[in-house]
Amino acid sequence: MAEDRAQAEDRAQTVRALLDTVRAEGRTSLTAPEGKILADAYGIAVPGEELATDVEEAVAHAARFEGPVVMKIVSPDILHKTDAGGVIVGVEGATDVRAAFCEIVENARAYAPKARIEGVQVQELLPSGLEVIVGAVTDPTFGKVVAFGLGGVLVEVLKDVTFRLAPVDADEAASMLDSIRAAEILRGVRGAPAVDRRALAEQIRRVSRLVTEFPEIAEVDLNPVIATPEGAIAADIRVILSEGATKQRRTYTREEMLTSMRRLMEPRSVAVIGASNEQGKIGNSVMRNLIDGGFSGEIHPVNPKADDILGRKAYKSVTDVPGEVDVAVFAIPAKFVASALEEVGRKGVPNAVLIPSGFAETGEVALQDEIVEIGERHGVRLLGPNIYGYYSTWQNLCATFCTPYDVKGGVALTSQSGGIGMAILGFARTTKTGVSAIVGLGNKSDLDEDDLLTWFGEDPNTKCIAMHLEDLKDGRAFVEAARATVPKKPVVVLKAGRTAAGAKAAGSHTGALAGDDAVYDDILRQAGVIRAPGLNEMLEYARALPVLPTPQGDNIVIITGAGGSGVLLSDAVTDNGLRLMEIPDDLDASFRTFIPPFGAAGNPIDITGGEPPSTYEATIRLGMEDPRIHALVLGYWHTIVTPPMVFAELTARVIAEFRERGIEKPVVASLAGDVEVEEACQYLFERGVVAYPYTTEKPVAALGAKYRWARAAGLLGGGR
Repeated sequence: MAEDRAQAEDRAQTVRALLDTVRAEGRTSLTAPEGKILADAYGIAVPGEELATDVEEAVAHAARFEGPVVMKIVSPDILHKTDAGGVIVGVEGATDVRAAFCEIVENARAYAPKARIEGVQVQELLPSGLEVIVGAVTDPTFGKVVAFGLGGVLVEVLKDVTFRLAPVDADEAASMLDSIRAAEILRGVRGAPAVDRRALAEQIRRVSRLVTEFPEIAEVDLNPVIATPEGAIAADIRVILSEGATKQRRTYTREEMLTSMRRLMEPRSVAVIGASNEQGKIGNSVMRNLIDGGFSGEIHPVNPKADDILGRKAYKSVTDVPGEVDVAVFAIPAKFVASALEEVGRKGVPNAVLIPSGFAETGEVALQDEIVEIGERHGVRLLGPNIYGYYSTWQNLCATFCTPYDVKGGVALTSQSGGIGMAILGFARTTKTGVSAIVGLGNKSDLDEDDLLTWFGEDPNTKCIAMHLEDLKDGRAFVEAARATVPKKPVVVLKAGRTAAGAKAAGSHTGALAGDDAVYDDILRQAGVIRAPGLNEMLEYARALPVLPTPQGDNIVIITGAGGSGVLLSDAVTDNGLRLMEIPDDLDASFRTFIPPFGAAGNPIDITGGEPPSTYEATIRLGMEDPRIHALVLGYWHTIVTPPMVFAELTARVIAEFRERGIEKPVVASLAGDVEVEEACQYLFERGVVAYPYTTEKPVAALGAKYRWARAAGLLGGGR
């Protein structure tokens, strides 16, 4: 270990000295020879190369490599060598080396007349192989991120790239090889041998270690890496340094988050700053919602111009309120918030809910910065500004100027947008979804998804968390909170804004992908989060996941009364990454005893539409009874023989019987028919069967979401 530490110290000193030299020269990019120093220090495999400062030196270097060489311009002022005509491949023989040297230098001078030219790099020509890219970038949301994908000049066109948070261990690096669309190529196709996967994964791991240990490195590009059965060697390395120090966000420990969030979500005393007797004002709406909602704690209106508001004593200032206050809800114009927040801070109130708009979202960044500084100075956590407020249903707390909602349940819902927040509320009411909380986040000047995830992860009333977000202030903090929460309960995220926000002036291929939606997609998946493709899916997943039991295996069986529905349900199973069970002979024979000769066993099991309720019941019982079946997908077709509510009642009864016997399996249902199927679906949903009318896609998508969570939580084979 002493030798290992010594080697690590030598490596760090070598790299530190090099980076300091580059910084001292006012540069942010390393030359190819400097890149090789970093590569050698971290064991990143690169070809043999030498720097030639004149023609004859180039000839001598090329001769030592005993074969064709690649020649490249070396200039700290020319980042994209190919664009400058500064790369010639396959040069062999003294005459061609001399000519290539002169051509490269002339091209470079024509491309950038003022560029400083240090010479020409002479590099051994690598054997042909699969071109891939290994890189790292400082993502604006997640910080240091490593990338792997198909490489070469088409990387930004194909964008077949996968991302992980750095650093990655050997297993995580290896998983990246299977996460690109062209993963099969790495294993060998059409008789071609597989590449050396261990060597490729090791290149990824070493790059991730480099950028983790030296955070001032903004971008690293190994492109292309030539992958062969014998190894993986980076033909080119590009390194870009950051231009300045990143502003550090104030962070809080888990215990600090839980302490403040407990007083926010379970307050004993709430003050409303800007409370009003005048209908139509936000301060009046907040007061009425708190009172009418049945909040049992103390409610203190604060208004310097009133003595009594809605029958309660009003105070000139929050500092006049007797006793402790857990939450101050602001319902005053933005320009008055800072001075009122100072009073809240002096009072020792731990949480401020800032409903007013007129801050950063309207360009008033300085005003928002001011309230953040006040909050940090006094230890006041800020929710908002620019929000609709929040609901904590188990506390009968409705601290909002919007419509009340009091159906208690296990779903916690958050949104960055007020409009989306109201869509959430309307959906919850229509579907009778019980919620534990609905929280608006707005500008996220302080409290954000990390704090809420940390709280809801521990909240016994919350069984599932669904979050609409447009961005993350601190992607790493969110991932940390998600990883702590996902093993206990599902987290569903709707990330708005899928257009690439990549760095337009990025110095590397990897850098051009920073901020891309693909980074969010991969890293949210890495954290075990279920990403919803749209608002309706987010809400439906949140509604369905607490209803469905955790699956115990991958075998899914479809039982349907309509062959057409069975085909569509089968497609949906495949589309959601699920697996139809291969029905063994004995189970096939058992199903056949209940279905007519013109029906179809196998999977889907088609019992046909004209069958009586007893056929549905018998086949569902068999599906629940056999331990080899892990989940059921039911397809119902409306007939007078088996009306919708008859189907719903028998299905719910059978599922309840097995639940009482300790046998629980996820069951979802697609109901096709007249409008009566809507009532039947609601009946089933309320009794533990996720059912939807007029669609084969939604029930299976909900089942797929449950499976994704079960795998991420380590409750099913496959892990995350």
